[in-house]
Amino acid sequence: MNHLSLPGDSGQAHREKSERADSLAMRSRKRLVMLAAALVAAVIVISGRLAYWQVISEDEILSRADSPVRTLMPRRGAIFDRRGYPLAVESYTYAISASPNQIEDPAEVARQLAKWLDPSMEEIWNAIRDSKKRYAPLARNVDIPTGEAIEALALDGINATKESQRSYPNGALAGHLFGFVNQEGRASFGLEEYYDRELRGRKGSSGGAGLQHRLRPAQDGYDLVLTIDRVIQAMVEEKLAAGVEEYSATGGTVVVMQPETGAILAMASYPPFNPNEYATTPEEQWLNPAIGAQYEPGSVVKVLTLAAGLDAGIVAPDSHYDDRGTITYGGVEISNWDLIAHGRTSIARMLQLSLNLGAVHIAEALGRARFYDYMQAFGLGQPTGIDLAGETPGLLRTPTDHPWHTADLATNSFGQGMATTPLQMVSAVAAIANDGVLMRPRVVDRIVNGETVVRQNRPTEIRRVVSGKAANETSELMVSVVEEEVTQAILSNYTVAGKTGTAQIPTPDGYHPDDTIGSFAGFAPVDDPQFVMLVKLDRPNLHRGSWTAAPLFREIAVELLQLLGVPPDNVRLARK
Repeated sequence: MNHLSLPGDSGQAHREKSERADSLAMRSRKRLVMLAAALVAAVIVISGRLAYWQVISEDEILSRADSPVRTLMPRRGAIFDRRGYPLAVESYTYAISASPNQIEDPAEVARQLAKWLDPSMEEIWNAIRDSKKRYAPLARNVDIPTGEAIEALALDGINATKESQRSYPNGALAGHLFGFVNQEGRASFGLEEYYDRELRGRKGSSGGAGLQHRLRPAQDGYDLVLTIDRVIQAMVEEKLAAGVEEYSATGGTVVVMQPETGAILAMASYPPFNPNEYATTPEEQWLNPAIGAQYEPGSVVKVLTLAAGLDAGIVAPDSHYDDRGTITYGGVEISNWDLIAHGRTSIARMLQLSLNLGAVHIAEALGRARFYDYMQAFGLGQPTGIDLAGETPGLLRTPTDHPWHTADLATNSFGQGMATTPLQMVSAVAAIANDGVLMRPRVVDRIVNGETVVRQNRPTEIRRVVSGKAANETSELMVSVVEEEVTQAILSNYTVAGKTGTAQIPTPDGYHPDDTIGSFAGFAPVDDPQFVMLVKLDRPNLHRGSWTAAPLFREIAVELLQLLGVPPDNVRLARK
């Protein structure tokens, strides 16, 4: 029997088919949405773990016991003189150690090592025979060939580790400038300590396993290029050592400075210090006497007192005063060194003869406030700011300090009752040579990274102390000192300005009855000073700075002018 299709049957079928298709599409969209969500979640999780591994927990990952990390040590920056000659570098040695718990035959290992190391076979055997020990040091500072030979033996339980070590290839040359770096890498004194952050670089690391492995390269330290000239430094040290011996002094210091820039060309002290041998050197010799040893400067200070008086208009180059030989000031009797009353005396003659009462006359006329303002402006009683660790500020008591006495004004005017360092004194005199402007002394010219200049240490003006007129008048009066009285400092073909100092040495019981410190501060050529130099000799056998320090100044200055290539006065002035 045939079934006939009723009207509307085909529409129903179409609707059912459409509904099934919509349902399938909806389920597909849901699956796509769920899949997309799962993918996004996976990306977030993976990204988070990567961030965790790479950034958030770097220290945790690197410290895991199952991910051993090796520290990458940077190279400490080198130090060069102004011409590029290496003065401080990194050298390498080996440290030999043992893991006794990994050694099967201690006697045989000791026998083989004894061929290369200083410890005897018995000493080595005693160090490694205990099989329960995990570590035993055997030797340090082993030279490279020996260390490599021990490495080549490939002995189980014996470790040869290369270590960096600070080395100063010139030995004691400029040793006080550097300070030193100990075996643990700690820097002390001098350039090494002052510039430790720049020199030491930054450690790196390498370690981890699989995805956790991470490399952070070490960053080597920067290098220093100094203002010091190695040739000048060596010459100054040689002359100083000879002078100490000639005058039977216990020690001495010489500082050579460019007055216009503050650059130190040489800084030498005797006895010398070899930073390679710091561990066997008495600790008191680690200190740089040029910046860390105070002394009473004596009559060199008279040029500062005079410059202050000229600047303030208290005196003029042609002024006179009444010199009575001895006065009582602030309850203290003060005399000229020669105990002579010179009567009506010119300011020029006062400086030439180094008369104490002339300096007192100027200081009294200035008054307390102005006198100490000038002395502080010259930098006395405060650090110079040089880029070396270990500088001491000296001592200058003022009326606001306790104790201070009225007599201090008089004694300070001629350099007694105060304390300075050699660098403070040469810096103050350099201000006179530099038309009255005080510069900050410096020993580093620039910091470099390869050929790239990281920082240039430019000349830095601290302050104007006196006018150019007062400075030039003081310079001319200092020339008269050399030409009229301290002829031991005269240089042929060059005009020299200078002033001696013969200072007593204070002790707990007063001043030493015999010992003195002889000094001479001077500069040349006077029309265009290329250097200022202070020579200081401790306890020489001749008790006048003009007999000891001045001749040594001349010997150094003769060679210094040649090394600097300074033409003689007649040639230079003719060119002008």
